[in-house]
Amino acid sequence: MFRHILLPVDGSATALSATDAAIELAATMDARVTVLHVVHVYPYVGLGEGYAEGLSQYLAAANAAANHAVAQARERIEAAGLTFESRVVECNAVWRGVIDGVANCGADVIVMGTHGRGKIDRRLLGSVAQRVLTHSPVPVMVVHGDD
Repeated sequence: MFRHILLPVDGSATALSATDAAIELAATMDARVTVLHVVHVYPYVGLGEGYAEGLSQYLAAANAAANHAVAQARERIEAAGLTFESRVVECNAVWRGVIDGVANCGADVIVMGTHGRGKIDRRLLGSVAQRVLTHSPVPVMVVHGDD
C-alpha cells in the first residue's frame, strides 16, 4: 500500500514515538523511509552589525539540533534493518517544509508526531501537525507522544 514514508523529526519524544510507528509501518509494507528535519529560519531577527553573525550562530545551532534529531531516528531505523535516507532543509514555515518534502522525495505517506513544542508555543504558533494535515497531498499518520 505505502512504498515511501516521510518521517519529519524534531528531536522530541513525540518524534521518537513517530519514528517507532514509521519503523513498524515500513517493516509491514516493505517501504523505505525518508527522515526529514526542517530548520525554521524565520525566528531569528537581528538588527545592526551583529545581524549576520547572530544569524550565522542561530543557523549553526539549528543545524546541530537537526543533525542530532536525524541521528536519533537513524539509530532506530538502522537497528530495524530498514532502507532510509535523511534530509535537512531550511524553510520559513516548518509545515511548508514538510509538505515540500513530500514532493521532493516522492513519499506517499507522512508519519509524524502530534507535536514537539511546548504547550505555550503550540498555542501561539499553531500546530505543525494540524497544518500538515490540512495541506498534505498524501495521507498523514499522526502519532501521539507520551506527554
